[in-house]
Amino acid sequence: MRPHRPQNLHLQSPRDPMTPIRTLRFLPILLLGLTGCQDALDSVSNKVEHPLPAKLVNKMKAQDMSTRSPIMMRIFKEEGVLEVWKQKGNGRYDIIASYEICKWSGKLGPKFKEGDRQAPEGYYRIYPYQMNPNSSYYLSFNIGYPNSYDRSYGRTGTNLMVHGACSSAGCYSMTDEQVLEIYGFARDAFKGGQEFFMVEALPFRMTPENMAKHRDNEHFEFWKMLKVGYDHFELTKRPPKVDVCSRQYVFNQIPQVENAAFQASASCPPASVPTTLASAYYAYEKTWNQDFIKAVAKFDREEAKQIAANEARAETEAKRAEREAEKAARIAANGGQSATVPVLSLFSTGNPLKALTPGTAPAAQQTNIPAATAAADEAGQIVRAPATAGVPMPTSNPAVQSQLANAGQAPQSDRSDKPFWKIWSSN
Repeated sequence: MRPHRPQNLHLQSPRDPMTPIRTLRFLPILLLGLTGCQDALDSVSNKVEHPLPAKLVNKMKAQDMSTRSPIMMRIFKEEGVLEVWKQKGNGRYDIIASYEICKWSGKLGPKFKEGDRQAPEGYYRIYPYQMNPNSSYYLSFNIGYPNSYDRSYGRTGTNLMVHGACSSAGCYSMTDEQVLEIYGFARDAFKGGQEFFMVEALPFRMTPENMAKHRDNEHFEFWKMLKVGYDHFELTKRPPKVDVCSRQYVFNQIPQVENAAFQASASCPPASVPTTLASAYYAYEKTWNQDFIKAVAKFDREEAKQIAANEARAETEAKRAEREAEKAARIAANGGQSATVPVLSLFSTGNPLKALTPGTAPAAQQTNIPAATAAADEAGQIVRAPATAGVPMPTSNPAVQSQLANAGQAPQSDRSDKPFWKIWSSN
C-alpha cells in the first residue's frame, strides 16, 4: 500500500525557477492579513515577564514615577479608551498611558445577567489572583464582576475580562501589543507591594455636557451615583475609597465608629467625608451644576430646532401626498388617462395670434369688405368727392424731366442699392 503523502503547496514550477522567490516575497503580507487584530507577538519569548518599553520607563522617570509604584485604570465606553494612571512621588496620580479599546460589547449601561453580552460598569478591585498569564486571549485579568454592589441586585456573570485578541463577548478587548503593556503595569505594581488596583468602568467622561446629553437615559440615576467617585478623583487625583452599603456605592466615607463595616445590603453606618474634601466637592459641584444647566438649555434648544425641522418636513411630505392623491383622483375620473392641456402651434389654423399678423385678416372679414362698400354706395351713404377738389395733386417737374432726357443711355441708379447709411448721401 502506497504511503499517504500530504498535499503541500508547490513553490517551484519546472518552467519558472523564480517562482519560490516571488511566492515568498508576498508571504509576510499574507500572514499579516491572517493575524488581523490578534497581533500575536512571536518576538516576545516570555510575555508574562516582558519588561515595559524603554519609552514608557523614561516617561515614568520624567513624571517622578517608579516602575513599581501603584496604579489605577479608567475605562470610558463611549470614548473607547482605557487609561493607566500611576502614583507619583507626591502621592497623587497622573496618566501614564492611554489605549484605544479594540472592542467592547453591548451598549452604555451596566451588566445585568449572564449571557447579555454587556460590558460591566462600576468600580472593581483587581487582586493578583485575578491575573491570567495563561489566557486564551494572549494575556488577561478578571475585572471582578459581579462585585458586592452587583450581587446586591442579583446580577450574574462570569469571566468578564480585560484581555487581548481583539474579540469581545461582554469583555473589554485590547490588541495583544496593548494588553502586553497593560499586564506589565499591573505586574510591576503588584511587585511593588500594591494589594489591589482599582478599575473604574464608566459609560463616558462624566462632564456636564455628557451628562446633559444622556439625561433622559434609563441609567441616568445610576450614572449620577458613579459620578461622585469620578468627581472625587478629579479633585484629589487619588483613587477614591469605595464601599457599598444600602445597595449604593459610597466614596471616601470615614465611619464614626472605627472599623465599622460597610455591607452591601445593610444600612450604611454613620460616616462622613473628610472636611477638606467635602468643602472642595461642594464648590466643584456648584460650578458643575451651573454648567450642567447651561448644557441642558443648549440641548433643549437644539432639540427644539430638530423637532421644528422634523415637523416642517412632515408637513411638506403631507402636502406632497395630498397633491399626489388629488392627481390620482383626477386620473381615475378621466378613465385612467392623464388630463392633457392643448398646446397651440404658432402655425395652426385656429391660432388667434395669426389674426394680428400685418397684412392679414380673417377670411370672413376680407370677403365682406367689398360687399359692404358696394351696399353703402348704392344707398348713397358714401359721398365721393372729385379727385382734385381741395386736394393738391402732384405734377411733373420740368427740371427733372430735362435731366432724365439728358441722361441718355446711362440708366439712373437705384438708391435702394446703396447701404442704408448712404441713402441720404449724394455720392
